[in-house]
Amino acid sequence: MNTKNEKNMLKKIQADGEAISPVLADGIKNYLIDIDGTITDDVPNEEPERMATCAPFPDALKTLNGWYDEGHIICFFTSRTEDHREVTTNWLHEHGFKFHSLLMGKPRGGNYHWVDNHLVKATRYKGKFTDLVEKEVTIQVFEE
Repeated sequence: MNTKNEKNMLKKIQADGEAISPVLADGIKNYLIDIDGTITDDVPNEEPERMATCAPFPDALKTLNGWYDEGHIICFFTSRTEDHREVTTNWLHEHGFKFHSLLMGKPRGGNYHWVDNHLVKATRYKGKFTDLVEKEVTIQVFEE
């Protein structure tokens, strides 16, 4: 993470004095953004030649760069493999995407159920990037 955004990180200390994972300041979000089918055409790993030539979705570029400029953390999290890192990084830079990190090797197949000790919010992309809005939904949680 670059130093510009490190100032947005807060270190929390547990009651017993042991450090825990840092959390972001209030109002700062840590976005994990898929690539294929979300910010560009859905290009399968089996057709890597298309990764260099696909066009970005204009609303995705505008929205994500706006979030970046507001101080949010942008991490692209993709099912593309490490073999695709160079073409992916070049494509993101060529099209002007601002981002902090790129994680390769997300599990393929969708229908994710993320389990984490931190709050995780998920938004399914349905063809249009906009600012996020509040909506009540039902979710599955662990029994308390």
